[in-house]
Amino acid sequence: MRRFDFIIVGAGSSGCALAARLSENPANRVLLVEAGGSERRRLVSMPLAWFEAMKTGDIGWGYLSEPEPHADGRRIPAPRGKLIGGCSSINGMMYSRGHPLDYDQWAQMGARGWSHDEVLPYFRKSETNWRGESEHHGGSGPISVARHRTDDVLYPALIATAEKLGFRHLDDFHGDEREGWSAPDFTVHNGRRGSPAARMLRPAMKRANLRVVSNALTTRIVLEKGRAVGIEYRRDGEVCIAHADREVIVSAGTFNSPHLLMLSGIGPAAHLREHGIAVVQDLPGVGRNLQEHASIGMVYRASGRFTFDRELRLDRFALSLARWELFGTGPASGLPVGAQGFVRTREGLDRPDVQLLINPLAMDSHVWFPGWRKRRGDFISLSNVLLHPESRGAVRLRSANPADKPAIHFNLLSTEGDRASLRRFLRFTRDFLNTAPASDLIAQELAPGPDITSDAALDAYVRARIGTAMHPTSTCAMGAGTEAVVDATLAVRGIDGLRVVDCSIMPTIVGGNTNAPAIMIAEKAADMILGRPALVKAA
Repeated sequence: MRRFDFIIVGAGSSGCALAARLSENPANRVLLVEAGGSERRRLVSMPLAWFEAMKTGDIGWGYLSEPEPHADGRRIPAPRGKLIGGCSSINGMMYSRGHPLDYDQWAQMGARGWSHDEVLPYFRKSETNWRGESEHHGGSGPISVARHRTDDVLYPALIATAEKLGFRHLDDFHGDEREGWSAPDFTVHNGRRGSPAARMLRPAMKRANLRVVSNALTTRIVLEKGRAVGIEYRRDGEVCIAHADREVIVSAGTFNSPHLLMLSGIGPAAHLREHGIAVVQDLPGVGRNLQEHASIGMVYRASGRFTFDRELRLDRFALSLARWELFGTGPASGLPVGAQGFVRTREGLDRPDVQLLINPLAMDSHVWFPGWRKRRGDFISLSNVLLHPESRGAVRLRSANPADKPAIHFNLLSTEGDRASLRRFLRFTRDFLNTAPASDLIAQELAPGPDITSDAALDAYVRARIGTAMHPTSTCAMGAGTEAVVDATLAVRGIDGLRVVDCSIMPTIVGGNTNAPAIMIAEKAADMILGRPALVKAA
């Protein structure tokens, strides 16, 4: 048995950042255990390859939801990274924090110390932003936040349309104004994926006091007299025990963190007994409150050959790969996103309710060449992302076997409010793209199709096509109520020496991508774990 001060389960965004911070003090012996393997492969580091990385089986958990009752009984894919870096090694690298009111809402729900002004210093600490240091952004953090290229036909037309319709053209979604249209930022460093694994963990792995064990499935938290004292994990067929003198920290993600807690006897008592697991701590909120950004797509045929499909011609694509390998530049060093909008689609809202992503290609585009493979064609695709869903799902045990996948119930579209929002988004986006100059770039609406106009027809389209933005949260929610799993210090209620540090602790999902918040959560947790005073907002 090896002894450590801190054991972290899961090398995702939060786990990598936390391991790097806790091991800064050479007196802290830190163990980071990850179920997957190395992230050091071209498929991961090349930004353009992200969509293929997300579909690659050996670096993912292969999760599907249970049949979704409000989505035609379909099983919705739930991609999660099973490798160093976790989802930050396979995601789309978009840097988004959500709205300030999201965090103020957490504080109002009992998460003291987590208001926007109190978490902003930790966002700033983690980043080096291309805009430079300011009251909103950091200038010396490990995570590089890069500017998106906007030198295409689509971006200026979309921005002009947005301004024509009364929306702001923003330079920064994280500045004084939070509603409008702009280009997204990305966590890319010198043309390569700038994940917490690459930018924080890899440099820290040179430290003698940090040990990283990969390809190791954690099977349970070792509990003695109401205290977490270590973990059990399996690696290469061997069962190993690691002892934690100070704390065990679960950073396994929104699906796997509650799964591990329940396997260890922490969770809803009746559910644990169903699977023959001895109850150590009855916490009914473990696995409940699952929230996810529902996302519905649209597809248009473009009016000309100005889309990213031209860059996928084999000879051009080969040149792009060479430029990326040699210099970290060219089309392979970024993502083909035309523009992004965070907007309110009805009166009475205090923050944006939809995130719109407009992309100059079809999501099933591929490399092509005349006489070898037919080109996919010139398309514009869109994602309408529901930022503040009412629907709530759950993560449950399938069995007491740690190797069995958790049962994931998104419960998408379970409220009329969510269904009405998605209908409204489809109509809003259709009207937007029917407005010049954006309309000049459109030849034909393909999906849903111009004849899909009634509530019933739009609902049927949504049921058949609804997916997620792959931002699950809130299954080990922080707060003060009976459903809360962790308190405001991220300590698991009723168990000493145990915390959860990842997006599962969010009381409510934030209105944006979740990678930046996952890093922020780890940065703030590191100070709490080490007993350091909280950072304060710059004056």
